[in-house]
Amino acid sequence: KDSGTVKINGTQVNIKSPGEAISRGLIMLSEDRKEYGIVPVRSVMENASLASLKRYFYGGRSHKSKERKEVSEIFRKMNVKTPSLDTLISSLSGGNAQKVLLARWMLCEPDVMILDEPTRGIDVGAKFEIYKLMTDIVKEGKTIIMVSSELPELIGMCDRIYIMCQGRITGCLNKNEFSQERIMMHATGLIDGAKKGEEK
Repeated sequence: KDSGTVKINGTQVNIKSPGEAISRGLIMLSEDRKEYGIVPVRSVMENASLASLKRYFYGGRSHKSKERKEVSEIFRKMNVKTPSLDTLISSLSGGNAQKVLLARWMLCEPDVMILDEPTRGIDVGAKFEIYKLMTDIVKEGKTIIMVSSELPELIGMCDRIYIMCQGRITGCLNKNEFSQERIMMHATGLIDGAKKGEEK
């Protein structure tokens, strides 16, 4: 981070690496799954367990049966469609590949999930499956911070929306205040909530 503070469950933390973030219960799903998410030459199981290998390697050996069981269970829960756990992730549809990446982070048992454009590049049916998964995750008591450029997605999924313009927060809206017009006015800088809602 360049500035500001990060708090998890009310406690300020100074995170210096991705590994430390994961250990503190904070994960991030990148908007570009092909560049920063999937490992195309690896299987769906290997992609899912990549961030939680410590769960399956202890006592000086790898516990593949436990890995296969836990990945199978979370795939079933998330309705991941794949011919087998050994199928290359590059052969899956965009929606199923995205669900594999979500499964990767769910296996880490995070408290806070930052999801950057979680439905970008997937079909309508897969989008609604992702939305349901996100709703279920929140019901489990976890926090989701969703970054999205799709207004209907934000309005339909969020409890609170922070809007930014030129790198600054220009508005914070609660659910009863949501409207596309109001969000766009903050996003274009016509209304700056940081200045007590004064119109420019």
